[in-house]
Amino acid sequence: MAHPSSHQDAHGDSHHDVSSELEVARNMLRLRLSQMIINEMYKKGDFKVPIHLALGHEAIAVAMDAIMQPADSLVLSHRNIHYNLARIRDLKPEIDEYLLEDNGIAAAKLGSMNLSNPKHGLVYTSSILGNNLSVGAGIALAKKVKQENGLTIVVIGDGAMEEGSFYEGLEFLKSNELPAIYIVENNEWSLATRIHERRCYIDVEKLAASFGLGYARLDSNDVFEYIKYLKHIREKSIEAKTVYVVEVMLTTLGHWMLKIQDPPGEKFINYHAGPAPTINLIEWPIIEEANTDPIFILKKHIDEEKLKQLSSKVLEFLRDNIK
Repeated sequence: MAHPSSHQDAHGDSHHDVSSELEVARNMLRLRLSQMIINEMYKKGDFKVPIHLALGHEAIAVAMDAIMQPADSLVLSHRNIHYNLARIRDLKPEIDEYLLEDNGIAAAKLGSMNLSNPKHGLVYTSSILGNNLSVGAGIALAKKVKQENGLTIVVIGDGAMEEGSFYEGLEFLKSNELPAIYIVENNEWSLATRIHERRCYIDVEKLAASFGLGYARLDSNDVFEYIKYLKHIREKSIEAKTVYVVEVMLTTLGHWMLKIQDPPGEKFINYHAGPAPTINLIEWPIIEEANTDPIFILKKHIDEEKLKQLSSKVLEFLRDNIK
């Protein structure tokens, strides 16, 4: 994981408070298991709205939740399930919203791709690619005009980075000295197309530098590292009244291989929306025994048996929660 630009790490050693470690791990497991429960319902055809799962995106969502302050505003895109779950810490109202029931988060008015929750700092969400970038810039300006403290955090995928509003937003925020963080979740896919299949390589660090902005590349899937770096970035952004671009390299887990006849073989399917048919709900919810899975990375910090016990308790709680 590359350090943020001009970052001098002076934030303590590698030891963590055990109680806070377990709370972070609990939140990670809650996000993973909640999505698995939703996926099981999705496979059965329970939902009438399209849902974009974010299996494998848990570390950045939990880290963002950990560093957000009451005056901060979070602006999301169509793939927002992990941030919503991280902020509200309650599965049932999210499922009820997806089921378009009146007791859902937004009383069945927003569904999935536009789901916001202002009471928990999620002030705007848009299903329109890149639309949230312009709205995020406006929210940041409004904070300055109203002399409010707090940071504006805008989350997009690597596809939205190809929109003009990405560059215009950076220019606007920088020119008006507005503190903000752009989170670019880069899973190297847009719909069913890989980056190298659709466009040239964009060096995001050099792009940020051309605007005089800070940059960080997060690629370890380690939620504890992410919390530390994002705390620092939040402080620097507010202090310097500037934007940080944080590129998060991750893998959207749950792909499958489709058998094809012409030519005979298999095709890699990276689902964009819809259920993940190869993912099943289990008490110990590691999907890949590899660094691509943020739950696997938790084992670097916490004993696996302790994590399994915690996971079992979290799943029991979630099942009781949605009865």
